[in-house]
Amino acid sequence: MKILLTGATGYIAQRLIPVLLDTGYELVCCVRDKNRFNLENYSSEKLSVIEVDFLQKETLKNIPLDIDAAYYLIHSMSVTTGDFSSLETISAENFVEAIHQTRAKQIIYLSGIVNEAQLSKHLQSRQQVEKILSAANVPLTTLRAGIIVGSGSASFEIIRDLVEKLPVMITPKWLNTACQPIAVRNVIEFLSGVLFSTDTYNNNYDIGGPDILTYKQMLLQFADVRGLKRFIFVVPVMTPKLSSYWLYFVTSTSYKLATNLVDSMKVEVICKPNQLADLLGIQLINYKKAISMAFDKIEQNEVVSSWKDALTSNILNKGISKHIEVPVNGCFKDVRTRRINDPEIVLNRIWSIGGNTGWYYGNWLWSVRGLLDKMVGGVGLRRGRKSPTKISAGDTLDFWRVLLASREQKRLLLYAEMKLPGEAWLEFTINENNLLQQTATFRPLGLWGRLYWYSVLPFHGLIFNGMIQRISRDN
Repeated sequence: MKILLTGATGYIAQRLIPVLLDTGYELVCCVRDKNRFNLENYSSEKLSVIEVDFLQKETLKNIPLDIDAAYYLIHSMSVTTGDFSSLETISAENFVEAIHQTRAKQIIYLSGIVNEAQLSKHLQSRQQVEKILSAANVPLTTLRAGIIVGSGSASFEIIRDLVEKLPVMITPKWLNTACQPIAVRNVIEFLSGVLFSTDTYNNNYDIGGPDILTYKQMLLQFADVRGLKRFIFVVPVMTPKLSSYWLYFVTSTSYKLATNLVDSMKVEVICKPNQLADLLGIQLINYKKAISMAFDKIEQNEVVSSWKDALTSNILNKGISKHIEVPVNGCFKDVRTRRINDPEIVLNRIWSIGGNTGWYYGNWLWSVRGLLDKMVGGVGLRRGRKSPTKISAGDTLDFWRVLLASREQKRLLLYAEMKLPGEAWLEFTINENNLLQQTATFRPLGLWGRLYWYSVLPFHGLIFNGMIQRISRDN
C-alpha cells in the first residue's frame, strides 16, 4: 500500500514516518524543499520524497496517481506574513483537486477540537479545512486534538520555558481555561491506527488524554514533575496583546504564533466522548507521564522532531537551495583561517555550536544580540537546537537556519533569521590541508545595511576571532 504524507518535515509527520515504515507501507513524502528532508534518517527503500507546494497548483503534477491513502498534516498558523486561514483554504482546495486524480481510499486529517460556538481564528480555519476535505470523493477520517505534549512540541517547549524560567508568574485569566492534553505518542497511535480502518471512514473523533486540566494546573504539574516550586497568580487585567507579548518575550515562540496561541487558549478544548481508543486498543497516557516521557527523550538526545524547525523565514520559503550559493558581489565578508591538527575534534566542536554549548566566545554578546532581535520582532536566541550533536539542513540553530551540514565535505553553512537590514551567512569549512576557514558574509540592503555592518565591525573583530581560536584549539 502506498501512502501520501503531506507536511512531511513537520513535527507530527516526522514522528509518524518511522511508524508507517515499520508497518510495511510505502511512503511518498511531500515537501516544499527536498533539501529540508534528511533522507539519512531513514534506511528504507520504501520511502520517496517529492517536491509539492500546495499553494502552487503547478506542483501538484508531482503527486503519483497510485496512492492508496493520504495524510493531510498541513497548517499555516506560524506564518509571518499573510492571512493563515486563507492560505490553509487554498492548500486544502488544491490538495482535494490532486486527490481526485488518484485511487486513494482514505484521507486522514489531524485537526483541532471544535466544541464551542465561539471559536478562535485558528480553530475556525481548521474547521473550514475539514469541510473542504470532506467534500472530496474520498472518505475522510478526522482526528481532533487539543494540546499535544511531547519532546519538541510547541506546547511542551512553551510550558517548559515558563516553568523553568519563572519562579513566580503573574498570568492572564486564560490560564483558568480548561483543556484535555494528549501525549504525542498517543496522537501517533491514533493516526496510524485509523489508517484503512473502514469503521472510521467519514467520521471525526476528538482525541485527548485522560486528564482535563486548566493551563494553570498544567504549569504546576509540569513544575511538580521537574521538582520545582512555582507560584502563579492570575490577574484579569492582562489584555490579549499583553498576553502575546508575555509569551513572546519569555518563551521561544514567534510573536505571530504567540498571538494565535493566546487566541486559541481562551477557548475550552474538551473531548466529546467516543470509543476510538477502545476500538484501536490504545492506552491513554496521563499528563504527568507524558511530561516524564518527553524528558526521557531529551536526556537521551532522541528528540525526533521539533516545532521550531517548521518556522522558516519568508525568504527561505523559496527553498534552501536558493541560498546555498553564498553571494560574492556587493557583500561584506569577515574571513578567518587557522591551521588545525585534528580535524575530527574541530568538526565535533563545529557540529555542537549554539544551543546550550553556546558560540565559544562572547556568549553574553550573543545573548544581547538575541534580546535586541526579540525587541524588534525577531526570533531571538531561545530556539536553541534540537540535538546537542546532530545537525541537518533545515534545522534551527538559535537565530540561524542550517542550510547545509555535511561532515563528509567538512562544511557547515548557516543562514541568519534574525531581523537584519540585509542577509547574512556564517560558514565553517575544513579543507584537505587541515585549514579551518570561518566566513561571515553580509549582503546589505541599502544604506542602512552598510551602516549596520560598520557599526558592528568592532564586535565582529572580537567575537569572530575569539570563536575561531577556541574552535581550532587542540583540546
